[in-house]
Amino acid sequence: MKRTVPISHPTKPKPGFVGAPMESASAFIDERMKELGDWRGKTLAKVREIIHEADPEIVEERKWVRATSPGTPVFSHGGIVCTGETYKNVVKMTFAKGAALKDPSGLFNSSLDGNVRRAIDIHEGDEVDEAALKDLIRAAVALNLKGKSTPKPWRKSPL
Repeated sequence: MKRTVPISHPTKPKPGFVGAPMESASAFIDERMKELGDWRGKTLAKVREIIHEADPEIVEERKWVRATSPGTPVFSHGGIVCTGETYKNVVKMTFAKGAALKDPSGLFNSSLDGNVRRAIDIHEGDEVDEAALKDLIRAAVALNLKGKSTPKPWRKSPL
């Protein structure tokens, strides 16, 4: 079962955009895939399925809603794991802490120069290495959860 939260920053959507401001993130992603109606919608659906298979506790969110944008699908667990953006010629998965992840299969093929993020651009006809992608998602979740299980003790303030 997909866990969702309402959009992070509800704003009045631009006319023509699908969905009301309080629409669930899952419904937004469903509608986005349907609206695309081509290889990008199918690819986003496949990526979403792989993400949930890799970590059933992933939470779907809708972030960065503006008057000029309906928002971005975001997959989180202990923090942002990745986004699922769609553009004219590519479906992009941007991993928030991708630079800190090992990528032995070489899935990262975009945003390679940054200090924090890394991305996977999936073009029409590309085959996704599902096992490698699941490993990358699990590693991203583990990195997000690292150190979160034990709270740091309070420091006494100097007097």
